[in-house]
Amino acid sequence: MQNPRLASRYAKALVDLAVEKNELETVHTDMQLLKAICKSNPDVVALLKSPIIKADKKVKILAAVLEGKISAITAGFVTLLTNKGRESTLPEVATEVIREYNVIKNITNVKITTAVPVDASTLETIKTKVEQTAGRKVTMESAVNADLIGGFVLETGDQLFDASVLRDLKDIKKQFLENIYVPNIR
Repeated sequence: MQNPRLASRYAKALVDLAVEKNELETVHTDMQLLKAICKSNPDVVALLKSPIIKADKKVKILAAVLEGKISAITAGFVTLLTNKGRESTLPEVATEVIREYNVIKNITNVKITTAVPVDASTLETIKTKVEQTAGRKVTMESAVNADLIGGFVLETGDQLFDASVLRDLKDIKKQFLENIYVPNIR
């Protein structure tokens, strides 16, 4: 993140406006779309960061790309950001808006990483168990990492639950290297 304080301030301002106008859900959906566009299309990110392209040209391009897909509040916000020369922070601002929305709605993000792809029913079962344990609504993100060999790694906020075979093997290797069962004779 280039400037987290700047992104946080713009996000807070947008969220406050959305709450005031009773359009928080719409703005949240718009920011998810903007984040997905920035993540999937590096040309858009290059456009936002380009110092060569003038602000009015960027406004026109973004308006053409986003026309009919985002609300008036979000469109105005994107225009404001561009006119202020802060358009390069748009992906970060979108991430911060989503984070603030989750705080307001009491939603926890959970990422599960497995060695092989997991079917939707298993993910839903895990989601239900985590919701019951955490006492909050949960959004699930899944990833695959073959290096885990088996098991899973569950990340939520600042907590990490590692039930992978890779971690177990590393623990066993550490025990063998320390050789805690043989006393040091000397």
